[in-house]
Amino acid sequence: MKLRSKLFLSTSALLTVALLGLMLGIFSVLQLTQSQNRTLAHNLEVISDSLDLRQELGKQLFMMLGEDFDQQTVQSLKESDQRIRRWIDDGLQASPTEADRQAIVDIQAAYQNFSRLLEDPLTVRGQLLTNDDFARTIETVRDRLNALQVSYVTAVQQSEAEARDRAWLIAGLLGLVGLAVLVIGFITAHTIARRVGQPIDALARAADQIGRGDFQVTLPITPVAELSALSRRFGLMAESLRQLKSSNVEALMAEQHRLQAVLDSIDDGLLIFGRDGLLEHFNPVAQRQLGWHDQPLGQSPSQALSRPELDDQLQHVLQGHSLEQRLADLQVEANGETRLLNYSLTPVSQGQGQILGAVMVLHDVTEQRAFERARNEFVLRASHELRTPVTGMHMAFGLLRERSKFAEESREADLVSIVDEEMERLVHLIEDLLNFSRYQSGVQKLELAPCDIPDLLRQAATRHVGKAQARQVSLALESAEGLPRIHLDQAQIDRVLDHLIDNALRHSPESGTIRLLAQRQEDRLLISVEDEGEGIAYGQQARLFEPFVQIGRKKGGAGLGLALCKEIVQLHGGRIGAESQPGQGARFHISLPL
Repeated sequence: MKLRSKLFLSTSALLTVALLGLMLGIFSVLQLTQSQNRTLAHNLEVISDSLDLRQELGKQLFMMLGEDFDQQTVQSLKESDQRIRRWIDDGLQASPTEADRQAIVDIQAAYQNFSRLLEDPLTVRGQLLTNDDFARTIETVRDRLNALQVSYVTAVQQSEAEARDRAWLIAGLLGLVGLAVLVIGFITAHTIARRVGQPIDALARAADQIGRGDFQVTLPITPVAELSALSRRFGLMAESLRQLKSSNVEALMAEQHRLQAVLDSIDDGLLIFGRDGLLEHFNPVAQRQLGWHDQPLGQSPSQALSRPELDDQLQHVLQGHSLEQRLADLQVEANGETRLLNYSLTPVSQGQGQILGAVMVLHDVTEQRAFERARNEFVLRASHELRTPVTGMHMAFGLLRERSKFAEESREADLVSIVDEEMERLVHLIEDLLNFSRYQSGVQKLELAPCDIPDLLRQAATRHVGKAQARQVSLALESAEGLPRIHLDQAQIDRVLDHLIDNALRHSPESGTIRLLAQRQEDRLLISVEDEGEGIAYGQQARLFEPFVQIGRKKGGAGLGLALCKEIVQLHGGRIGAESQPGQGARFHISLPL
């Protein structure tokens, strides 16, 4: 049977019992009221009639004792006698009990004796004061009437007592019916709650068990159709979840193995940190690079790598920020030798931007740094060795050129001009090599001072107005309002802007436009140089800022300009980058901290 039907039947039974008890109580009260009303009405009627009879007897005595006793008085006595006799006859017919009938019979007998005395009223009147029979007869009639009244008053009192007792009995019966309804309702509710609650509790325990990942659950068997259907569907759901979990676990395990294989096959070392900043995984390359022989899982970067500053850097990345400053190489002792590791920290986030952890990529740059040191030493030494003789040669050639008098259109004049330009280019190349070596070796220092960015851009544009007009290129300057003054080495930043504008002029077509932009992005200042040239091929953009690399069809110099720009910007704590699509120009941007 369905739970709905059971609840309906049980509720209907309770309501039926309660209704029957209520109807029984109402019927009993009505019967009691009617019986009480009848009895009370009869008793009151008898008492009222007895009072009337006493009044008639009093009238008769009054007429007997009156001064004007004539024939009319006699007639009145006869009429009064007839009324009394009629009342006695009616009382005999209406008497409900034998005791009532006997009391009226006694009154009738006593009145008959009194009535015989009244047959000769004149004689009785004359002997009224001396006739004892008359007085006794009247007293007997009165006593009988008093006895009748007392009996009926007692009957009224008994009727009230019986009604009260019956009312208490009815109240008790109604209370018993209510108690029975309450007990039956409690038993019914308890039974239904037990039959419904036990399967639900079992399903709740099964749900908790499934929530813990255990799908081998025991489901309740119940005669309630709805709960039985729910239990059956719950079992089907548990089986589906078990199959889904098995397939998902297998897929996750396979994906984990593939990811593990990918991580292990990467040439760089990988350290994976959780959201709490503790090490969760590392690949074999990282273990080999760091010379780990034990498992440092669960440690912070400062504990695992003995570099306290790494904790702050990791927390900075986990908060969603990027590391702008140049990161110093990690120096580690592995297998008895000192290795240099370049590293980067990148946050790992979900699609909604929630950061799950961070990845540290370790790249062994020991040989690269050794090569760079050797190269820098060679460049620095060669630059120093070449600077003095080349400068002397340039000055001597300039003096020779001033004293030589060649015709302006002669071949000799062209050769002298070409040699002078090449000598000047060689001097600039040596200066660039020296500057680059200073930045690489950390010798170069900054002279910081407050700088107004709009003025900085206007001065840079002014320095290149002549070249722009010669190439028929326009310079556009755009600065956001309210830019703060920041501390810069203006001479070094001017060198960066000059080089970027020179590159833009060299690659811009005629009637093109070069835009100089300055704007604020949160806590950083962004300076951009945009041109409308041929753009940069995607395959060459990754090497833009490497030294001695020249990109594009229009080449010139030694390829140190952008490398110097990168060194200068990084020395200011900023970063430089480029965005370009082939055929759609290029955009170089400098990001500096405010």
